[in-house]
Amino acid sequence: MPTVGITDLKDGDFLLGVREDDEWQAGHAEGALHIPISEFVARYGELTAAAPQDGRVHVICRSGGRSAQVTMYLVQQGIDAVNVDGGMQIWQDAGRPVVTDDGKPGFVL
Repeated sequence: MPTVGITDLKDGDFLLGVREDDEWQAGHAEGALHIPISEFVARYGELTAAAPQDGRVHVICRSGGRSAQVTMYLVQQGIDAVNVDGGMQIWQDAGRPVVTDDGKPGFVL
């Protein structure tokens, strides 16, 4: 499975968050697109509309398990997708910003 580490991500990389709504509300990576894994197949069109046409989709969850499932699905659909190793836990531990929907500091639930 294609995987990248938090340190491999650059500003402007397209990030897809697949945690559930309560986790997202507590805190998420700024600028990420949010489609919970429980709604992913039904909302797949939102991803294809928002993702860069020839770019990579970086998929992130809390620790990497759910994002791995979504990454495998996307790769099977022919999309250049990678799982973000360690997820939002490592994101937060690395000092990357975690925000709420109103831009205030958040936390990883």
